[in-house]
Parts: sequence; structure tokens; C-alpha cells
Amino acid sequence: MTAAIARAFSAFTNNDVGTLTPPLTPNGNESKTVSFSRSPSPHPAITPSQNLLRLKAHLQNLPTDLLKHVHLARIRQEDPELFFSAIRDDLIGLAPIVYTPTVGEACQKYSQIYQGPEGLYLSIDDKDRIPEILSEYASKLSTTPQILVVTDGSRILGLGDLGIGGMGISVGKLNLYVAGGGVNPHGCLPVVLDMGTNTENIRNDPLYIGLRRPRASLEEATEFMDKFMQAAASAFPKAVIQHEDFYSEAAFAFLEKYKEQYRMFNDDIEGTGSVILAGFLAAAKQASEASGKSLKDHKVVFLGGGSAAVGVAKEMMNFFTMQGLTEDEARERFWLIDTKGLITSTRPDVVSGKVASHKKYFIRNDTEGKEYPSLAEVIDYVQPTALVGLSTTFGAFGEAEVRRMAELNKAPIIFPLSNPTSKCELSFSDALDWTDGRVLFASGSPYNPIERDGLLREPGQGNNFLVFPGIGFGALQAGAKTVSSGMITASAIALSEALTEEEKAAGLLYPRLNRIREVSAEVAAGVVKKAQEEGLDTAEHLRGLDHAALVAEMNNAQWWP
Repeated sequence: MTAAIARAFSAFTNNDVGTLTPPLTPNGNESKTVSFSRSPSPHPAITPSQNLLRLKAHLQNLPTDLLKHVHLARIRQEDPELFFSAIRDDLIGLAPIVYTPTVGEACQKYSQIYQGPEGLYLSIDDKDRIPEILSEYASKLSTTPQILVVTDGSRILGLGDLGIGGMGISVGKLNLYVAGGGVNPHGCLPVVLDMGTNTENIRNDPLYIGLRRPRASLEEATEFMDKFMQAAASAFPKAVIQHEDFYSEAAFAFLEKYKEQYRMFNDDIEGTGSVILAGFLAAAKQASEASGKSLKDHKVVFLGGGSAAVGVAKEMMNFFTMQGLTEDEARERFWLIDTKGLITSTRPDVVSGKVASHKKYFIRNDTEGKEYPSLAEVIDYVQPTALVGLSTTFGAFGEAEVRRMAELNKAPIIFPLSNPTSKCELSFSDALDWTDGRVLFASGSPYNPIERDGLLREPGQGNNFLVFPGIGFGALQAGAKTVSSGMITASAIALSEALTEEEKAAGLLYPRLNRIREVSAEVAAGVVKKAQEEGLDTAEHLRGLDHAALVAEMNNAQWWP
């Protein structure tokens, strides 16, 4: 096996018995063949239920979340049935361990806690051999990948360019695909595309296992991505490819270039947009009931101008087009603020053409030459009904700004969405205190319920976990040729309609995570139906089924440990 191919050869889970030849580590260091004896020997009778109890007890004794994450990662590779049984039994408790916020620390320290390959590591140095590498990789697999989560590690959560450490995010997302969406773990393939890193302290760390070079330019990266996407689609023709945590310019460029060619979507742009649209559908209705204002009169201010913010704003425009507004009228309901202030046509960087291309869609042309550099000034100018944060700046929604939102609105909509908690713009407790409990709140990170005025207030969490497993699983079950914008919007509508009557009565904006399998089936059914309506499906056995029947089919197709 060549060095390039060996470097790529690994699996999300491994149940093989006998002789296992580990791959080279991502930087090409040699591994040795390990032999396991097949000769019988006396051993105690151990049941799966005992193993599960033992694992739970061991986790309780580990002192930090990172150590729990590392231990669970080893269990996932050695015994995926045990790992996902534990997740099934305590999803609410373990999701923050296997994914955000703990996965952020795991990605930052990936080279320090590295225990062996977890997925497919592809180096830009091997870009001319990608078809050969993936072809040989596919030939070695006993199960064909169904879902690929692909990152280049350039913008992990709100933590920056972590290089090869991005593998942790691909693995974490696939954990949620299995736990929440019912995808078979043996059909999951995490991928990191190593294009270097611009974070010098990571690059210079003697333990770093990735390429020790500055990050490739967008031009270089696009050449690499062209070859990867084509080779991946050829090697795994039925798989859904999810792009994850690419830096803004690359994320938008790749989505625009590949969306119509391949069965792919970008979770940061489209998944986040879908889940926030779903929450806004619920919040806007509650806010309008409180104020008496028309749904079409909502106004939304965004703090953040990156790929996630622009993607969310574009998806949220569908709320206004549902109310009968045109695209241009819907766009006028949004004001975006980046690090230089409100994005206006007269701002110097916009005039000079230096503003990032993905921000241009939301440039304001109606400020009459006046600039609004701060959030407080924009709130006074716009008088919005909703405030959305995707700035990755902790505490960016200050007390003065939040109290002003409460002055302007009987039920202010405030969505601080940045992950992890250390990057979140506003805590749930502060949101309640500064709005006298009137806030309609959804965050990106989890917060605990708070008892206030004799009521248990449950925070909404605009967590992509509620939607991306359903998008990927639905596209997979439909055999969709592509993942269209209509399918993304359908996932948001399905999510908003998945609320139970009890959840609505409690004022929740999202279904509770303990129902994630039910919710994912609902979302997947909505995606399948839209694929059928748009003529993008190939799964003929699902055609002609009503919503309830499609949901039943999605439930039946889910994998369980």
C-alpha cells in the first residue's frame, strides 16, 4: 500500500477480529501490524447490559468532560453498539460530551489526545492521486459509506483554524447522525482535508500531526476540492456529502459550485439557516400575538457577517416570502452588522470593493450616507423585533442593548447563536433578567432551564442537531440527485411542525431533544416529499405516500443499537 493510500485508510468504526493493520498516522509515520490470537481461552460471561452499566459507571468517575470524550471515542471504535447504546440511554447528558461544547476542546487538542485514525485524512499534497486513493479505500470497505462529513478545519465552531484537528468535528457530527438520525454507523465516513493551517502555535506544536505549512489559498483549495468531490461521488455514488466548518469565503464558493452537481449541502450555511428559520417561525407568531403587529412587519438585525450569518439570513427570508413579500421586499427586512458596523453601500470597504463577496447580498442602500458602527446605534435606527447573534463574541449582546430590545418589543426575539458557550453573545439568565422574562430566546449552545415567577422557563436551542440528521437521512432515503434549496426550506417547515401540543403550550420554540429520533423522521419525511415534488428523487417505493406513511418509512429505516 502506498504511503498516500495508507495515510487515508481508516474507518469510523472497526469491529474486525483477527489481524488488523492500522494505517499510517496522518503525517505518514509508520504503524505496525498487530496480531490478535483466535485461540479459545476461559473467560467470564459478560453481557452487553453489564458492559453498558460498566461504561456508565466509568464515565461518572472521570473528572473532566475531555477525558470522558477521549474514553468514549475509544469505545466508539472498539464497540459501536456499546457506544451508541450509551448515547441512546442518555442523549441529553452525553451529547455535550461527544459534540459541542466538549468537541471544541477536543479539536483544539486533537494532536495531543490522538489515539489513532478516526476517519479519512486527505492531504493537499496528494491532490493528484485522490481518485486512486478513494478507489482503493472503497475497495477495502465492507459497508459502503452513506454519509460523508467533510471539513478542512479552517473555521471550527468559533475557535478558528485548527487544521487537521477538524477531524474531531466530522466525527462529532456523525455521532449525532447515528444517535439522532438513525444512520448506520458503519455507513458513516468522517473526512478531513488537510490544507495546512494559519494558526502558528498549532502548526509549530511538536505534537501536531498535520501538514506544517500555511493554509492553501482559495484557488489551491478549489483545485483540491474539485478533485475530491468528483472522486468521492465516483467512489461513493449514493452517499450524501455534508460540508462542515470551512471558512466563510470557501464555504460559499464550494456550496455555489457543487450544489447543483453533487448530493451535498453545507451545514453551517443551510443547516443553520433551516433550524433558525424553524425557530423564527414559532417565535414570530408568538411575538405578533403579543404585539398585534403583522407577521410581515418583523425586522431582523444580525450581529455577524460570516458564512453562517449570511446563510441564516437568506434562509430566514423564506419566512417573509411565505407572508407574500417578494424576494427584494424580504431582503429589506434584514440588517447585517460585521466588525466594521452595519454593512452599507457608502461604507469605505464596500465602496472600494474590498468587502467579502458573500456579504454583498445584504448591503443596505437606504442609510443616506450615514454609518452605524455599533450594535446599539443599529438597534436605535432600525427598532428591530428580532436580534440574531452569529458573531462568535462572548457577551456581545450587552445589558443596554437587550433592555432596549425589551423597550421596543413586548416579546423581543433574541437568538444568540454562536458556539461554544464561551463564544455565545448572551446567556439565558441575563436574557430573562434584562427583559423581565419576556424574551423569546434560542441559543446555539445549551443552557439549563430556569425557574422564574413560579414557572420553569426552558431555553430554546437553535441546534443544528435538530435538523441536519433529517436533511442527510431524508436525502439518502429519497435517493435525491441533489439537495436543493427547496429541500432545506422543507426541513425547516417540518421541524417547526414537529412541536407537540404540550411543547407549544410551554412556549417552546423547538421540540425537546429527547424526541430527536421522532423529530428527525419528521424532518426526513419533509425532505423526501420536497425531493419528490421537485423531481429529484429516485426511490420509487416512497412515491405516492402521504406524510404519515413517509414518517413511518423513515422510522422503519433508522438503525438502532
